[in-house]
Amino acid sequence: MQTRAPFIIGRNAQLDTIERALTEARTGTGSAVFLVGEPGIGKSRLALAAAERAAAAGMHVLRGRGSTVGPTVPFRPLTEALLSQFRGRPLPQDRELAPYRPVLGRLMPEWGHPGGQYGDSLIVLAEAVLRLLAALGRDAGCLLVLEDLQDADAETLAVVEYLVDNAAGQPIVLLAAVSAEPSEARDLAHSATRRHTGRVLELPPLDRDEVHRLVAAALDTERDGVPDPVARQLWEHSAGNPFIVEELLHAMVDNGVLVGGATRWRVAGELRTDVPATLVRGVAHRIDRLGPSGRTLLSAAATLGYRFPLSVVHRMLGTAEEATHARVQAAIEAQLVVPDEPAPDWFAFRHPTTARALLAQLTPMDRAQLSRRAADVIESLHPGLPGPWCPMVAALRQAAGDPAEAARRYTQAGRRALDDGAAGSAVTLLERARELAADGGDPSARADTLEALLPALAESGAFERALQLGEAPDELGWAGLDAHRRAALHTRLAKVAHLAGRWPDGIAQISKARLLLGDEGTDEDTAPVDTVAAFLALDSPSPGRIEIAADLARRAVVAAERVPLPQVACQAWELLGTLARGRDLAESDLCFERAIRLAEQHRLPISRIYALVRLGGNRCLADGDTSGLRRAGQEALRVGAITAGLTVDAILAMQSVLTGEFESAGRQLAEVERSTSRLQLLSILRYVLVVRATLAAHRADRAEMAQALDEFKRWDGEHSPELPLAVGLARVFCALLEEDTHQLDRELATAAEIDRENPSAFHLSGRHGLYLLLDVLAGRAGWPELNEVAGVAAGQMRWNRHFVELARAVLLGRDGNVPAADAAAAAAQVAAEPFPTARHLGLRLVAEEANRCGWGDAEGWLRRAEEHFHRAGVPAVASACRGLLRQIGASVQQRRAGADRVPAALRALSVTVREYEVFELLAERLNNRAIGTRLHISPRTVEKHVASLIIKTDRPGRAALVEYAAAQRRHRRSPAD
Repeated sequence: MQTRAPFIIGRNAQLDTIERALTEARTGTGSAVFLVGEPGIGKSRLALAAAERAAAAGMHVLRGRGSTVGPTVPFRPLTEALLSQFRGRPLPQDRELAPYRPVLGRLMPEWGHPGGQYGDSLIVLAEAVLRLLAALGRDAGCLLVLEDLQDADAETLAVVEYLVDNAAGQPIVLLAAVSAEPSEARDLAHSATRRHTGRVLELPPLDRDEVHRLVAAALDTERDGVPDPVARQLWEHSAGNPFIVEELLHAMVDNGVLVGGATRWRVAGELRTDVPATLVRGVAHRIDRLGPSGRTLLSAAATLGYRFPLSVVHRMLGTAEEATHARVQAAIEAQLVVPDEPAPDWFAFRHPTTARALLAQLTPMDRAQLSRRAADVIESLHPGLPGPWCPMVAALRQAAGDPAEAARRYTQAGRRALDDGAAGSAVTLLERARELAADGGDPSARADTLEALLPALAESGAFERALQLGEAPDELGWAGLDAHRRAALHTRLAKVAHLAGRWPDGIAQISKARLLLGDEGTDEDTAPVDTVAAFLALDSPSPGRIEIAADLARRAVVAAERVPLPQVACQAWELLGTLARGRDLAESDLCFERAIRLAEQHRLPISRIYALVRLGGNRCLADGDTSGLRRAGQEALRVGAITAGLTVDAILAMQSVLTGEFESAGRQLAEVERSTSRLQLLSILRYVLVVRATLAAHRADRAEMAQALDEFKRWDGEHSPELPLAVGLARVFCALLEEDTHQLDRELATAAEIDRENPSAFHLSGRHGLYLLLDVLAGRAGWPELNEVAGVAAGQMRWNRHFVELARAVLLGRDGNVPAADAAAAAAQVAAEPFPTARHLGLRLVAEEANRCGWGDAEGWLRRAEEHFHRAGVPAVASACRGLLRQIGASVQQRRAGADRVPAALRALSVTVREYEVFELLAERLNNRAIGTRLHISPRTVEKHVASLIIKTDRPGRAALVEYAAAQRRHRRSPAD
């Protein structure tokens, strides 16, 4: 008979907390709840109750479970949860979910594209799951239940942690059941509590009264219908654990110790129970009651794990289908097995104890025989062993006593896990394969495993472990390998070092690979070596790094195409295209187009997307056309290349800054920065921070620029390739808009030093445009320097071309060739048409020179620039334009606007706009001459304004006024202000 309570006893407080969480989720306030307790304490019963209540309220419910029985399967609980909701159903059609559909193909292959690559970071996958749950819960909320989380793989725990940290603003509840024993999942639960992102509900044992009520409910009687000695003994022997109570009660009834009556149960004979230490024997006794055929079926099932597919068990036993189903039904009635809904062919043992008891009673020979038969059946039913079948067969081959075949299958499963981005599971599988392969005599198999293990360790962040494996190659069995395989392994180690940012270690590994290959290296050997070496050279700070990287990439692409090695060839072509940009854009286009054709031919969608992004970037650099970039971004989102899509968004945000669309740029930046920060895409995040600094600089907002650059520095920006861009487009530009010549000189010196030590691959940083113009104006450069810059593609890029043509106009004017200077100035204006800030800044910079040499329209240029910067709220340049107009004898419009820039306290003292401009520069402790230079007024006029400010602010003298101005500036920049 049934001996399980039909309702929950003693958990009212926990149920109330869960109910509140479900109610809040339906209003858009999500949360995470962890049920923590010993095995059998009632976590699953509470989770089931939560699922029933959520479903009754119209919420979507997804359920999955971790397991240690059987092999490691990445994302198994999440895949199981999605299957419970989406088996045979399409994804929601929400627009914001569209780019994440292919990424979700890592969990549900039918959602991906055939041959798709889903190697984005775990955080991208976690974001995809978060968005999917939010889309499901938009109307009525969503509940994700994950049981036995302590048995989940590392990748699942990473996704769960992300969901916990980001659930608050979503209509979802994450309910996770975790064993009380020490585990990473339990640590995660308590960490979430400390961070106030989750709540732990501890499930204590039931007290004596609660056990009594539980027994009464299980026996379908009133509390008085249970003999007190029975309730007392069950409480004492179970320690208040509900599962053990029910198991012991079941044994009492089954053995005839406890007999039902009309209104009461009674004890027949001596009252006894099997104590918890013998619980396994009690389960075995119940299995015996199913007969030999039932035991055989369940023993075969136990070899497959806690969950098992009946189709495999049926083929293993070779019995009639009707007989197999009848025996499973008997096991269900005996409360040993339950259907594993919603999968129709899958069943599960009610408790892992049952599976362990069955396996413990098998002889080693019987278990090996059953495991071998199970592996054979699975390989027959599932050719290629897709999904979880491969690690399952690996575990079965190991149990069958075939370590070599088990190692091969574990290696295969590990490679697949790595391809899917599950690096933690890949390491677990491949380490197991390495241990098994070490017992065999095939060095090639050991090398196969190690070749997969090294990048898995790198992807999981275990760089030290990966590099340690390369320090003692003979201990790993490398001695039995030929030079080609050893060189391939050193190349893998070089890639690990590159990912870790340890360039000297990477170069050392490349040297070892080359030494092994000598003159006997084939194209298949040398192409990967040269490709990795090219990336190492490009990232290693040195004056000649670009040329070295280009030579290596050219050699790699020739060899890779001869073999062929399409993935290597694509990488090499993309690197060559990037390096060719500054020299010849047409050549760069050809490189990217070649990479696109290769990727299309060999079905490498991610490689194709990156080449499309780079090709679109060329068009944007050449003439400001962003249409190609936008198409590439749309294609990236279509196939789920989230990283590539965010790269495009960041580039478009920079383009919006350069074209003066500051409000639009701010909105774009907010979105892409939020995504890159949450997804921890650091390379894109650094670029985004440079864009934010550039946006602030082009508004002459030094405080905001400094804040962005401080954050950029925090992410190791001072050693990143983006540093020259941060100097040229942000720091130099800001100094120009502040008319601060001293700061400008310091920034230009910094830029020159950076360029000498580590030439930039970012072509808008200034070297090929703005710096040339400034050097020409200062007399530091002439025709040779201009011809050098103008003769390469970087100098012909539209942003740079504007400054190059202005520099040409200045030199032509100095040579007395006025018509040619006018033509060059006109060409500059055409090039600068999309870039209003740069265009008017250029006019301001060359106007004085043009007026002196008699070319151009100095007065008209200065008036237009003054109007632009006045409207843009950049007073220093507007003031400089007015000062220059006075110098050339032109009338100057008086600007009374801008009083709102003067703080209220100073406005109350009748401080004027011009006096406030002087006041601001006093905070920098400049003398009168320096202030006059910045504001284009005479030192005598500055002196008059300083005297007026001393009187109006009631300061005893200039020194006190300077200190007051500096204090006011600090106050304005304070975060609390």
